[in-house]
Amino acid sequence: MIRFISNRRMAAAKTLAAILFALLSGLMVRAQALSVIPVNVFFSPGQKATSLTITNQGTSETAVQLRAFAWNQKDNNDQLAASDALLISPPIAKIGPGATQVIRLILRQALQDRETTQRIVIDQIPPPAEAGVVHMVLRLSIPVFAKPLARAFPDVQFHLESDGGQNYLVGFNAGLIHEKIRDIVLTTSDGRKLKAEAGTSPYVLSNATRRWHLTAQDSLPLTSETLQLTAQSDAGAINEQVRFVAAR
Repeated sequence: MIRFISNRRMAAAKTLAAILFALLSGLMVRAQALSVIPVNVFFSPGQKATSLTITNQGTSETAVQLRAFAWNQKDNNDQLAASDALLISPPIAKIGPGATQVIRLILRQALQDRETTQRIVIDQIPPPAEAGVVHMVLRLSIPVFAKPLARAFPDVQFHLESDGGQNYLVGFNAGLIHEKIRDIVLTTSDGRKLKAEAGTSPYVLSNATRRWHLTAQDSLPLTSETLQLTAQSDAGAINEQVRFVAAR
């Protein structure tokens, strides 16, 4: 099993550092742009096949490799494990400049009583080495959701925790499908606004827990106070009161 941390800021920082190093070394940097549609793949109840399309927006041919992983959440981290539950065809493709490649996806696992989740990792294959040139390649991760046959809903239950002097909003999804939560704001009784730190994955998978670190720690109220939570989710607006549980 491998651990996958979906932190775009970390990935962007590493890419920027590599580019700066190359520029300071007097090397030429080349990057090939790719786009993928859709950015989230959904299998409807009973559906076994679908597709996604990769477009090469660059000016030269590029190659990509696609792999499927089972996707779970544990200890507030996304974890990926090699899986054959999702068949990808073709798993490797060459795409000309301005061209597209349709990727067929076939769900091979039996339907479960709750949503199953995978991720497709798309790696751009580096071209042959060129003297004085650094090629920056892309890695994309596409969520894949396979819904159960029976009608199902997310059910995220929130509370607040204090851990090591830091404070968190915690959501446990007791529902049978995932939820995607964004634009989190907590309001104190005297009107102060506390926000979740940027960079945390918005997905809360079925039967999983997600923690959002709260910013403005110095302005947090006493842990006995009730805060008003507002946020947006795929299921609609969230507006409810949340309390702290016992401090760790």
